[in-house]
Amino acid sequence: MEAVRYHGPNEALTFETVPIPTEADLSPDEVIVRVEASALCHTELHFADGTLNLGVKPITLGHEAVGVITAVGSDISPSRIGQRVINYYYVGCANCRWCNRGDQQLCPNLKAEHGFISDGGLAGYIRTPSRNAVVIPDSLEFVDAAPIGCGVTTAVHAAKLGRVDSTQDECALVYGCNGVGFGLVQLLKNVYGIKNVGVVARSEAKRKMAIELGADFAIDGTDASSVAAAVREKTGGGEGVDVLFECVGTRDTLDSCVGWVGALGRRGRLVLVGYHQGEDHEFRCHPIPMIVYEQTVVGSVGATLEDLKEAVKYVGEGKIRTVVDSTISLNEFQTGLDRIKSCDCVGKIVLDHVLHHSGNVSRILVTRHLLSSNSEDVEFLFRNTIQLLLLSTVGDDTVKEEPEIDR
Repeated sequence: MEAVRYHGPNEALTFETVPIPTEADLSPDEVIVRVEASALCHTELHFADGTLNLGVKPITLGHEAVGVITAVGSDISPSRIGQRVINYYYVGCANCRWCNRGDQQLCPNLKAEHGFISDGGLAGYIRTPSRNAVVIPDSLEFVDAAPIGCGVTTAVHAAKLGRVDSTQDECALVYGCNGVGFGLVQLLKNVYGIKNVGVVARSEAKRKMAIELGADFAIDGTDASSVAAAVREKTGGGEGVDVLFECVGTRDTLDSCVGWVGALGRRGRLVLVGYHQGEDHEFRCHPIPMIVYEQTVVGSVGATLEDLKEAVKYVGEGKIRTVVDSTISLNEFQTGLDRIKSCDCVGKIVLDHVLHHSGNVSRILVTRHLLSSNSEDVEFLFRNTIQLLLLSTVGDDTVKEEPEIDR
């Protein structure tokens, strides 16, 4: 199979052929998922530029993957084969106090972290514990489901750490708006019922999208030095906001959040989600305003398995919708990352693996599992395989559009 590979900081990501995981590779509690779609994240850029260097290489990147279970370990019921799932990318040790609390993202002895220290989902297949393969509703298309894996789950987790409270007539602000930011806006409005939710974004298109998703006000973040005053104008009596989700992580955006006249108000909670590399983007603030205002700062990383299940539920219920800017083929990953780097996208860029694997024989081989499990899946598989094989055999001058594939 082909995969997007990381070979170390400041080295170009590569597109390589790697072995397909087989049943012989599985631990008793694991499954193999054929990846149907995966979302790109700024995390991949952080690996490429050295912001993230976890000391493990080479690995396959990607932590937002959805697909179909094609094989199971000896301890897992064969009935799981054919299920449509999204992957939870943390695999904790299962023995520490953090894992026992359900906070696998804080485990100091991770067995795996897909796309970070172990092979992830920017590939044809991924091997994962069965408990990490969370079923998604049939109503969700794979392309729309992929961004849940980080964009929505990170929002769910951050909101909990921000102690969002709709009973206190709070005002919330999302600073930096795209994947996670769009998820936060909808979560705050549609799940928590926050009456006054604002966003800060440099892009007019992103500000418009945030308003469309339910934000009450949107501020142009092009000049970060003017953001705090603009936020205070939008809050009652110029108080500043009660909870602020900082999803950018640069020195100028962080500076605008705190201080005597920062965007964060009295007893405000600042939740740090975004980050950038280098001393130039360290978070620095004088403690006196934070002490006097009794403010709190908390970091938020990833999500728990339960957060993922909640995120799938919210999207399935229509309380949150993922925002997909565009879909591209797996081998076009660098084009997608370049657009993310230049902030030239509104929503997630999703890699549609069906586009890339037109006519792939592996899609036919997996039918041996499905024949004994789900006849609907067999019909779906063969119908789409035939369509894709036909597409791959017709010249570009003949094909005017790709066949529509329905699930």
